Amino acid sequence: MGGLRNGNGEGWSPEERRQQQLEQLQVSCNRAYRSVPFYRNRFQALGLSPQDITSLEDLRRLPFTERRHFIEHYPYGLFAVPLRDIVRIHTAPGAAGGLTVSGYTARDLRVWKDMVARALRAAGVSADDILQIVLHPGLANWGRDYKDGAEALQAGVIPLNALHISKQILVLRDYKTSVLVTTPSSAIQLQELLFAADINPNELSLKTLILVGEPAEPAVRRAIEEYLHVTTWQHYGLSEVPGPAVAYECGAHEGLHVAEDHFAVEVLNPETQEPVAEGESGELVLTSLTIQAFPLIRFRTGDLVRVVGRPCPCGRTLLRVEWLPQRVDDLMVIQGVKIQKDQVAVRVAQTVGFAPQRLSVHLVQQGGYKALEVRLGMEEALFSDEIKELEHLVRKTAFELRQEFGVPVEVRLLEGPSVSAPATALDRKSPARL
Repeated sequence: MGGLRNGNGEGWSPEERRQQQLEQLQVSCNRAYRSVPFYRNRFQALGLSPQDITSLEDLRRLPFTERRHFIEHYPYGLFAVPLRDIVRIHTAPGAAGGLTVSGYTARDLRVWKDMVARALRAAGVSADDILQIVLHPGLANWGRDYKDGAEALQAGVIPLNALHISKQILVLRDYKTSVLVTTPSSAIQLQELLFAADINPNELSLKTLILVGEPAEPAVRRAIEEYLHVTTWQHYGLSEVPGPAVAYECGAHEGLHVAEDHFAVEVLNPETQEPVAEGESGELVLTSLTIQAFPLIRFRTGDLVRVVGRPCPCGRTLLRVEWLPQRVDDLMVIQGVKIQKDQVAVRVAQTVGFAPQRLSVHLVQQGGYKALEVRLGMEEALFSDEIKELEHLVRKTAFELRQEFGVPVEVRLLEGPSVSAPATALDRKSPARL
């Protein structure tokens, strides 16, 4: 325990942690109230001021922050520091075709580097390792954070790059990568391509997989570990916070330790907004404690978690959660990228030139990974006597969606009254897969 107490907050006593969190919460609320009109107006509407926050329990008196608020205050409306103090700006797709923007101060970047380094250290990463980052372009910001965190441990780093996944396998083998940071979906793809290329996992130096972006179910993790002869470690993060390693696994692999020295944690019933009992699942709600540029107060993540109440064998006293695959909201998560159905509908309408009346969006399984499937019902505006024209439209729509979100996409034209029905023989003749 003593080693954990030195400077990083992993081994604080409950009393120390509560006192530290309260002090940081008061500072964060003051910063948000003073510098962000959105928060000040919401505080005042409830008759609250930062001086009313005198205990951690008072956090429940504050209003929630939701994803829609990022769009409503695009681009810089939620920033709490002058733009001259912002050293990195991160952009991600938002609802209804909009964008969400978040930023870092130089201090924020240092804090995040330390957080990522701590999470990697918990997975046994050291200066003896070569760490390779294979992430979706939408998680490029995370790629930089993992590079910085690994370099802080003096590990060798192969940064995020634009190489096709088949080329990543050659790098994995030839560069003697020992640690891979990727999503569960990409890990499955790598595994499949590795075997297809007749490369035995014993030829690799790989020993550690850091899985990010989406929860990996136990059966998936066991399969990856068995086929690749590695140990997997789960990390949790959010693009809105913004960054990875908000929670991480230790060697006990009994839940993810949440960085409570940087975030106040609530697990709430999504219907009543009341705290759930220990062992029950609920929505993870986070309040930033140390972020300067982009403070978040009671951010509803949409992620479903369950608190692990028993003490951790590793000695860390940080709260642990089990990250569940279900979500509270209707966001679809593919390769760590969060996609809203209305985002897809907007992009389809832009491509075909009108808003289709019969459109449905689904997640489908393609082999070991997920893909986005868009089903378009045949209607007069789409009708053409030329099959080639229809096929071109389908392929163009799939291409545009692939460019927008960077995930596997399939677009189907469906006849009949329901676009939720299984594909017909006609549909199977003209799908577009990218």
